[in-house]
Amino acid sequence: MAEPYEVDLAGGYHVSTDPRRLEPLAVWAFLHRQSAWARGIPYEVAVRALEHSLNFGLFSPDEEQVGFSRVITDHGQFAYLCDVHVLADHRGRGLGRALVAAVLGHPGLQNLRRIALDTASPHFCEPFGFRSLEDPTTHLERRRAAQDLWPAPPAAVSDNTVRPLDP
Repeated sequence: MAEPYEVDLAGGYHVSTDPRRLEPLAVWAFLHRQSAWARGIPYEVAVRALEHSLNFGLFSPDEEQVGFSRVITDHGQFAYLCDVHVLADHRGRGLGRALVAAVLGHPGLQNLRRIALDTASPHFCEPFGFRSLEDPTTHLERRRAAQDLWPAPPAAVSDNTVRPLDP
């Protein structure tokens, strides 16, 4: 296993790629209940996605996992940044931007030709050099709706916290 990538952030927060520290149940709970892009995702699917990704946990000063992001990459030319989130209780402190900066600073992502992402918040990503596609006619996708793949998701968690749940 490669040495974990660690980044200290303001206020005692830090980012780590150490897989022993990642809380898959917390990541799944957020994605399954609160994300707009993966609501209803089954636990097994989320874990399989984590197993095949470069994962970044965001940890509070007391070592609670309070955010997450992951990168899907071929480690040569291309990477896809996805699943960026910070729990509501920790938002408003610049942690989302700090998390993205830490991800983009990872040594293994420095010499790639392209890093892509899909976002509902383009203004959040533009300071990191992300731009709309130069020629959107060359970008194609094959898409299936989440509701076609997974059962209806439960109601959103009202207090925006993620607690261990039975998968």
